[in-house]
Amino acid sequence: MISFTNTIHVNRPPEAVYAYIADLEHTPDWNWAITDTTKITAGPVAVGTRYAQTRSVPRPGTEMLEITTLENGRHIEVQGTLARFTARLNYHIEQEDEGAQLTNTVNLETQGALRLISPMLGSNIKRAVADNLNELKARLETRTARAT
Repeated sequence: MISFTNTIHVNRPPEAVYAYIADLEHTPDWNWAITDTTKITAGPVAVGTRYAQTRSVPRPGTEMLEITTLENGRHIEVQGTLARFTARLNYHIEQEDEGAQLTNTVNLETQGALRLISPMLGSNIKRAVADNLNELKARLETRTARAT
């Protein structure tokens, strides 16, 4: 298994960070490896909402994701497939001075030969996710600048 956590500060209210992340259709805006994410479940975003996602890296493919937890505007859990991994993604948002602290924990199940190289893969994936979270931060904070 590959498991890691990244934490960033976002200069936005926790509610704004939560609302943006909980709508997975925003993912292609801040995740360079994703070209499209489409909600395939009718109705508002809730536990059980499913998404189809198109990935371009490391190889093109379609992934299925489902929101498994939405708690108090502070916690989101998503499960599904990411590339060749069965994944569980957690986003925990806390009030922090002048904004929000976003903690993202990623758990990826490895199988076969991937298990042998999972330590190296894990550090590379963690770095890529950190880059994506920094893009998320920039987009959210730019939205604030435009709104004021």
